[in-house]
Amino acid sequence: MQDWGAVAQERLETIAKVSEPGPGVTRLPFGPEHEAALEIITDWMQKARCKVTLDAAGTLIGRREGPEGAPTLLIGSHQDSVRAGGAFDGIMGVALGCLALEAIGDRALPFSVEVLAFADEEGVRFPTALIGPRALAGTLDPSVFAMVDKTGVSLGAALEAFGGDPEGTAALARDPVSVAGYVELHIEQGPVLEGEDKPLGVVTAISGIERHRVTITGEAGHAGTVPMEMRHDALLAASDLVRGVHDMARDHGIRATVGQLDVSPNVVNAIPARVDLTIEIRAAEDPARAAMGAALGPLCALIAEATATQIEIEKTYAQPAQACDAALREGLAAAVRNVTGEAAPELPSGATHDASAMADLCPITMLFLRCKGGISHNPAEYASAGDMGQAVSALAAFLSDFRLKA
Repeated sequence: MQDWGAVAQERLETIAKVSEPGPGVTRLPFGPEHEAALEIITDWMQKARCKVTLDAAGTLIGRREGPEGAPTLLIGSHQDSVRAGGAFDGIMGVALGCLALEAIGDRALPFSVEVLAFADEEGVRFPTALIGPRALAGTLDPSVFAMVDKTGVSLGAALEAFGGDPEGTAALARDPVSVAGYVELHIEQGPVLEGEDKPLGVVTAISGIERHRVTITGEAGHAGTVPMEMRHDALLAASDLVRGVHDMARDHGIRATVGQLDVSPNVVNAIPARVDLTIEIRAAEDPARAAMGAALGPLCALIAEATATQIEIEKTYAQPAQACDAALREGLAAAVRNVTGEAAPELPSGATHDASAMADLCPITMLFLRCKGGISHNPAEYASAGDMGQAVSALAAFLSDFRLKA
């Protein structure tokens, strides 16, 4: 029998070399590395007996036709990486999707299948992301094509030079009736599966996200002359807020992060007069996220009073959670159980994926693979050949057993 995990490992090692110079993998959209990667992925898709095309949004599509008029089941992930990232995030899902179709061989399926290699999920080159899935879902805002990268090249110009068509993306929107669902395989990017010693897990939902911008204003003063009880220390207030956000998230059972702080005047001998910081909240259920977001205002007011500072807070971004389809989840869980002989853990995804945008088009499901140390977006990112082999077998079993809704 073919060792699909070993094949996956070899393929991912090969495509990881298609990277900008430097540590890890750096492969941004619509550049020479992306072009070289698509040559490799095209070969994967052809080996899976797929007809390969590039759509107007830069998504490489490998399609295996089913019966005439039958809906299409979509399998996808992204080819791009963060800077100095790992060899598995995104691209592994494309590789395993192709291998699952190879494993099925010539067996006829009662539906069409497409493997999608999206161009840009990470949003590293341009200040936007999820262009490909949003185009398919009909939710792509055409104004994003005016956005520019750090060299001044617009997204529209980069896409057009790559062989895409910014104006043509509006016509990519699929009819929901024609799509049976979307499946994505991805490393967990966290430590849960490794902690439970499980190779695979079924995702329950993709967490919603909201972000807040906070400005704390105090008063600068000489570090050696202003008594502690008379200070208006913006950084002291910020430290209280960081701790408060941490404790509140822990109490709510969700995740929140203060990931950026800018301190002014930021010198060794002056009391900080101002701190600008960000708060990001992620939760698999929107009410929990919204409840914590609403609680930030009263928390800031208490801290401002206690530290004799002023605190302004503004919500700058909100993205709803996307629940995975119950029927697709059950099918994926059954396939994992058949392959591994044990039930797969169910867990939410704290990270955003292409599936979050595809949820606006069709039912979605996701399969997580264990990753070493829970590490991702890092050259040390790793999933074993054994786990990848089981994932290929599980996806092949899922495809073989998948039944269209009446």
